[in-house]
Amino acid sequence: MSAPFRFPKFFVTNPSPCPYLPGKVERKVFTELSGRHASELNEALGRIGFRRSQSVAYRPSCIDCSACISVRVLAGEFQPTATQRKLLRRHADLEVSACKPWTTDEQYELLRRYLSVRHPGGGMAEMDESDFADMVEQTPVRTYIIEYREPSKDGKPGKLVGACLSDQQSDGLSMIYSFFDVGPNARKGLGTFIILDHIIRAARAGLPYVYLGYWVEGSTRMAYKTSFRPLERLGRDGWRRMDGADTQAAAEPFNLPTRRERRRLLIDA
Repeated sequence: MSAPFRFPKFFVTNPSPCPYLPGKVERKVFTELSGRHASELNEALGRIGFRRSQSVAYRPSCIDCSACISVRVLAGEFQPTATQRKLLRRHADLEVSACKPWTTDEQYELLRRYLSVRHPGGGMAEMDESDFADMVEQTPVRTYIIEYREPSKDGKPGKLVGACLSDQQSDGLSMIYSFFDVGPNARKGLGTFIILDHIIRAARAGLPYVYLGYWVEGSTRMAYKTSFRPLERLGRDGWRRMDGADTQAAAEPFNLPTRRERRRLLIDA
């Protein structure tokens, strides 16, 4: 006889300065993901706008602001723009591996370089090796860290230039956090390519969505998410296409695999 399902207990954080909109205050509601039903709970909460961080699911619950909006890409209908098609060709030589959620020194060093350039004063700026290990390895759901490397040489793995912590769900991929090379000699557009790669992988597996987290209208840091279309946003009436989210026509069709070509999205490492 299986144990009865227990409705989760929710908690609210203390107000703190908003990292996206100056002058605003943020507050979050959260619950613990644990036990045999953690995956089902995580997916159910994800469909109503929650995100996962380690073994916690959270979403904004601000008193006087509702700017944070959950968005997801319709993977099967996605058609890349001309610029995105160029990025796919430019980085087609990268070797991509879906690894178990275990951290490495190489991943951590890449993260440190990324944070020092892109988010020097952010909440993750002081993250040490232990914090990074907790971020990646403390997961009660099916999680991978996807590595993007330069082509291998002489049988040795190429340089790690990107990584993304991702959850595989029954209805798609949830991109938890990505980081990549941002040095002076780094490849251009790696962040965009990582998202494109996830969209294509989801489509190949017959998974309908790629969850991109929160889009914040008025925040330049979040503006990039609206370039992946068609895009849905979560509102009071559920998930709806964003205005103007019609796919841009390309000179040549970019045919993504159909559901009849379903295959495993990620190979267990």
